Amino acid sequence: MTDHLAQAHALLAAHPIVDGHNDLPWALREQVRYDLDRLDIGTDQSARTHTDIPRLRKGGVGAQFWSVFVRSDFGGDTAVSATLEQIDVVRRLTERYSDDFRLSLSADDMETARAEGRIASLMGAEGGHSINCSLATLRALYDLGVRYMTLTHNDNTPWADSATDEPRAHGLTRFGEEVVHEMNRLGMLVDLSHVSPDTMRDALRASEAPVVFSHSSARAVCDHPRNIPDDVLAALPANGGVAMATFVPKFVLPEAVAWAKAADENMRAHGLHPLELTDAAKKVQHAFEEARPRPLATAATVADHIDHMREVAGVDHIGIGGDFDGTPFTPSGLDDVAGYPNLIAELLDRRWSETELAKLTWQNAVRVLRDAEEAARGLRALRGPSIATIDQLDGNPEA
Repeated sequence: MTDHLAQAHALLAAHPIVDGHNDLPWALREQVRYDLDRLDIGTDQSARTHTDIPRLRKGGVGAQFWSVFVRSDFGGDTAVSATLEQIDVVRRLTERYSDDFRLSLSADDMETARAEGRIASLMGAEGGHSINCSLATLRALYDLGVRYMTLTHNDNTPWADSATDEPRAHGLTRFGEEVVHEMNRLGMLVDLSHVSPDTMRDALRASEAPVVFSHSSARAVCDHPRNIPDDVLAALPANGGVAMATFVPKFVLPEAVAWAKAADENMRAHGLHPLELTDAAKKVQHAFEEARPRPLATAATVADHIDHMREVAGVDHIGIGGDFDGTPFTPSGLDDVAGYPNLIAELLDRRWSETELAKLTWQNAVRVLRDAEEAARGLRALRGPSIATIDQLDGNPEA
């Protein structure tokens, strides 16, 4: 492993990590209300977050999709405003730390950042509630730099079913398909993490461009609804998409599923939302963990998922999306963003070649964004912006 760890560091220097999902913007909202002077990620913040620049560098990260997530119980224009605040803090981060970050809006920008020795900073909106059923709002998010949108978060939207809510649309509604088509026309990646299997299948049928799963693992390895069924993984090559394996213990380790459910129930019993990242929430989480030690996932646990995803989808259709700062608990060895070399060393132990690992870490993610951009150029030549409304497509046909 020691030799492979050195080899992993060397590989990441040439082919750095593109991570599909990091919730640092939400942590900044929860902990310091976006006051970057109070949480300076230019210095070690390991006591407070999973993410800072020194650890991103140590982990070999070359590009990061920052999640501009807002909770799905934020409704209507409140969700839109909060999403704009999240976008604002990412843009302020890239300006404040411009020696280390480069705001990136395209695959070419990602390659330029790598050549400059900077970390490409992209944005993904986590949950279709962020557009409040408005295609014009979707276009505005794209213009502000958002390059993927997860169709749902933990709750259904009026036009798409979530993996963790009761089925209502049984996939995508007509307006949901229109959202996918407009995302394709813009060049915004359709992200299928968090959505139900029926929504995954509907989106794969509807999409005219490759899709992504920004932070999901294999359901055959850990039977959690947030993971990807094998039939969907098997459909990715025909679509050209990429599934980015996540590290969240309750999604990757079967023994952790029941434990995490109990931890969430404990948070609610204390009047806290399970996704809260305040100091008070962390104290409750850690007290629960001390009283009831959690089953430990490891880098090997995550590697089991990646091995399976490669077997079913193929090495050209997999990537990494850790979900750091979006989960209170992380696997041993993948404790924070400095840990990626441990995962790469584990895969080297399993006889992955450097060519295969370069696809996993960098090439597949850059390619999928480039392919979405190419599809958008063709689609924009065929049609203009959609002005359809949810009432027209899913409600009153006379509207």
